[in-house]
Parts: sequence; structure tokens; C-alpha cells
Amino acid sequence: METVPETLRVLQLGKNLVAFYDGRVPGRRYHSSEPNWLDDGGYALGICSYAVVDGASAVVYDTHLSLAHARAIRQELEARGVRDIRVVLSHWHLDHVAGNAVFDDCEIIACEETARLLIDKKKAIEDGTLDGLPGISPLVLPTTTFSGGFDLSCGDVGIELRPLDIHSRDGVAMCLPGDGTLLAGDTLEDTVTYVDEPDRLVQHLDGLAELATWDFSRILPNHGAPERILGAGYDAGLIDATRIYVERLIAAGEDDHLAVLPLKAFLAEPLADGAISYFEPYEAVHRTNIAKVRALTRAGG
Repeated sequence: METVPETLRVLQLGKNLVAFYDGRVPGRRYHSSEPNWLDDGGYALGICSYAVVDGASAVVYDTHLSLAHARAIRQELEARGVRDIRVVLSHWHLDHVAGNAVFDDCEIIACEETARLLIDKKKAIEDGTLDGLPGISPLVLPTTTFSGGFDLSCGDVGIELRPLDIHSRDGVAMCLPGDGTLLAGDTLEDTVTYVDEPDRLVQHLDGLAELATWDFSRILPNHGAPERILGAGYDAGLIDATRIYVERLIAAGEDDHLAVLPLKAFLAEPLADGAISYFEPYEAVHRTNIAKVRALTRAGG
């Protein structure tokens, strides 16, 4: 059984919001010294799951990197007196659903597209052939699905689930209108978004334009700097930085000069004004994103 490293941090972000943050620790890996999605796509970049808590009720937003992380989340909540837990999935990607089995006796809520994608990819996810090892077995599927928006409550805390076509076509943001918090999942990321759907970047720009019209006082992404998540969070500058990045990625499909720029130069303005912060492991993410966009352009996509 995997053990949760000492680097897992429980962050109290307000009266009713708790974050479970792990990773971004120089020289540390969690799963293996070999390349793998858990370390390179989650732990190295830093990853956070959230829980809205009110009395004996909690709503968990994503089940983290592993069963061990999910167990730690559940144990922390139960130690606080929580007895009724529901789970919301922000989207289908592995680092957000890996701990589902720990909550197999709870309601697991997801949009219809997330459920469809998980069902279609279930065998490959379980045997580790989708994105490589580790496999997630068993992969526990959503029990409640919705299309469009979905409202629920956790005790006296109102929650709005809103679809967002950014990063992944099945994105779901969790909004807490009572305090203006937007839990953004992977629709926004610091330093840059990870491109999984290079053929749909234009649609993702439309999603970012929609997101920019929403009313919120802070943004908390699943991948971001822990000190900012624990502090004031991010503001609308994170949306604008993501828009700039996606626009330049599209242009880099044909622009040879843009395509070879290091990340610090590629996003010089948002980095300079503090909308995002530079984290060196995102250089590898950036190179992968460029390669995907360039390959699509060469293929005529």
C-alpha cells in the first residue's frame, strides 16, 4: 500500500473550505524514479484537491493522485466530525479521479461527458495502458451525472457546478457564491495550462471568454503555487494569462520564432505583472504543448 508522503499539506482556506496540497518539492518524487503520469503530471507540478465542509457534511472536489492521498483526505474529514461525504469530479483526467475507490460508498457527481469518457477509457485506465503506469484499479465511476449546470449544498453552504470547455471538453468548475470562490479545476493553471486537446484550443478560448464574465473574488486552481492558494488566491489575471498563452500556442503552430522561445519569454508580460508565477518544471509542459500544436499543424489540423 502506498503511503502518503510528509509533503501532503492540509490548508484551511476559510471557515468552510479545506485544501489538500501535495508536490512541488524539489528533488522529491512520489511514485517512481521512472517517468509516469502521477509524478510528472501531478506531483512535480503540485496538485490540490478541495473539500467544502459544514458540520457533519463535506463535498470533496476531486479525489487526488492516489488511493493513499484519498484515504488521507477522508481520514482528515472524518476526524473533523464529517459523516456525510459527496464527491464532485472536475474532469476525467487521472490525477483527479485516482482516489475514487476510497469514496465508493459515497455519491460521486460528474457531468455526463466525464462519465462517458471514464466509461470509454475504463479498461485502459485500470490496466495502465492509457497514459502509462500506475493503473487505477478499480476505477470507480460517477454515480450521479448532469448536463448543463447543477446546484447542491453542503450544510448551509451553497454550491454551483458550471461546465467549462477549457483544458478538457468535460471541465466542471465549482463556484461558492457565498464567499465568491471559484474552484477552477484544471481550466486554469499556474504556470501554464497542460494541452490535452490541441485540436480544440479555439473552443478553449471561447470557454475562457465565458469564464471572464463570471463574478468571483478569488480563483483557486488544482495546479498552482501553494503560497498563493493559501493566501489570497488568484484573480482574473490568471484567466487573461491563460488566454494569452493559448493564443500564442495557436500562433506557434506556424511561427518558428514563437515555437522555440523558453517559457519565460513566451509569457513575459503575465509573469512580469504577477498574474502567474514561474515554476521551472512547466518548461517541460510547455515544450510538450508546443510539440502537440506543431504536429497538429503539420498534419493539417
